[in-house]
Parts: sequence; structure tokens; C-alpha cells
Amino acid sequence: MSATSAIAATRCWVEKTVIGMNLCPFARPVVEAGRVRFAVSAATDFEQALTDFAAELTRLDEHADVETTLFILAEGFAGFDQYLDLLAMAGALLADLGYQGVYQLASFHPDYRFEDSASDDPANYTNRSPYPVLHLIREDSLEQALAAFPEPEKIPQTNIENTRKAGLARMRLLLASCIDG
Repeated sequence: MSATSAIAATRCWVEKTVIGMNLCPFARPVVEAGRVRFAVSAATDFEQALTDFAAELTRLDEHADVETTLFILAEGFAGFDQYLDLLAMAGALLADLGYQGVYQLASFHPDYRFEDSASDDPANYTNRSPYPVLHLIREDSLEQALAAFPEPEKIPQTNIENTRKAGLARMRLLLASCIDG
């Protein structure tokens, strides 16, 4: 898969699902301002993926105009369990490199499944993306956005309710339209 295709599919998902369903009420202004970086790694092993991830942390340090990075794993980590291992390693690396409290890590995967949820629960689509993605968010910006938003603690439950109301067929279609289209 080319980097261009991976970025196009991920951008489509952000626009149709994340913004379109208002899963992240903070996303629209950042996307519209062009402050989201779509970075692609072709890594298929942990070592290369973590090397690329560390380079992306450095890049964020050097580019204050970038608010958030969607670190797309275009070639590897299709297996959800392997991806979860990478996520844990990336979180540990973030802390080891002194970035805890600077950047927050969120996760998305085509087969994302919340613990104790059914595989066909539409709520899983709050974190399903066309490719495995590690989302790096500037912590200070996130704190400001949360402080200005009424009852931000309700966002996850609202997202679960909205995806379940939309239904499995619609959530599958939204994701598929970005992969196939």
C-alpha cells in the first residue's frame, strides 16, 4: 500500500467518521486549520516501528505548527494483539524519552475491540480506522480543549451511544467507504 493511499484512506476516515459523527468534538478546527500531520511508517517489525515513532516525536518537537500526528502503520501490525503490544511499547518509549505529560497517545485499529465487548458491537467503531494508527496529541492543547468543553467526561459514552444508534451496517459502510473509495 502506498503512503499516499494510506493517508487518503485515513483522511477520509477522519472526515467521515471522526468529524462526520462528531466522535472527537475537537477535531474539526484542527483539521480545518491544517494542523494534523498524517505520517506513514512502512515498518513491519517492532524495532523499525518504534524508531519511526521516536522520529515522529522529535518532529513534533521541531514543528509547533503541527497540533497532532496520526502515525499510520501502512504495512504492519494488522493483527490486533500485535498492535496492542506495539501500543504498549510506544507508550513506554514515550515515557522513557521524557515525553510523558507532553504528548498523549491514543490508538486506532481496523479490528479495534474494547475489552469485554462483542466483536460486532458498533461501539468498537469509535476506535476503528482503515489502518493501525498511533495518535500523538499535544497534552497542553488537549487540556485546553477539555477545559473549554462542557462535560468532556461524557464524550466516550456519547460516542458509544451514537455509534450504536447508527448501527453496525452504517459503521461498517463508513469505514469501508474510506478503504475502498
